[in-house]
Amino acid sequence: MSGQGGAAGRWGDLTARVLSGIVLAAAGLGAVWAGGYIFITFVSIATGLIVWELTRMMPPDVRPRSVAMGLLAGGAAFLAIYLKAGFALPILLVPAIIGFFWLPEHRRVFVPFLIFILMASFGMMSVRNEFGFPWMAWLVLVVAGTDIAGYFAGRIFGGPKFWPRISPKKTWSGTAAGWVVAMAVGWLFMPITGAGAWLIWLSALAAFASQLGDIAESAVKRRAGVKDSSALIPGHGGLFDRFDGMLGAAILVLVIMQLTGYPPGPV
Repeated sequence: MSGQGGAAGRWGDLTARVLSGIVLAAAGLGAVWAGGYIFITFVSIATGLIVWELTRMMPPDVRPRSVAMGLLAGGAAFLAIYLKAGFALPILLVPAIIGFFWLPEHRRVFVPFLIFILMASFGMMSVRNEFGFPWMAWLVLVVAGTDIAGYFAGRIFGGPKFWPRISPKKTWSGTAAGWVVAMAVGWLFMPITGAGAWLIWLSALAAFASQLGDIAESAVKRRAGVKDSSALIPGHGGLFDRFDGMLGAAILVLVIMQLTGYPPGPV
């Protein structure tokens, strides 16, 4: 009985996770495929919802402003991608500046995460707009593969925890499995994108950035004393819970784009 109970506890959320994941993946990949206005709108709405969730994780006195902060962040993300870089950054910083004054007692946590979310959203839209569908599909599959491999490897193999104080469920086996799967995705996308072997190592680095994004969100939830960022997605929690890895990987790619010009142009 104990073995059955342990197995049920270990995999009890799998059905809900799979069904919700399929719906979310279909919507996300459809938006990625469509690109342009549809993808920008999708990312902007997701950004607004994630910031709404972030604000709701703050103490009760802040929560009444969650809708306003979400709308402000979503609007800033939508506008910024249509502007030149010199104007995009100030637009993205407007919600953070307002949050700085609206949340004086919580600004040390809220403002950096708000900037992180907005810059990552800008990074995702930039990858799709500037480099085309293959590169955005690569990024999505690296993050998804890292998350799925980590979930199954961690539950099958277990072992030492990666960072137990912040994210008690993450294991080194799951972390390493995520890197391996991400490198496999990079290898598969080499002929699709025309990239060299460096894409394999970039994929591993993006996987690690994705895992750091997950851990960063776990730290906020632990500080807020909540299990999930919201209950928007059955079996998954909130959008922040599902997109935390994508936010981390998108920030990495945005930085690499600015420093090196990679990824190369669309194929």
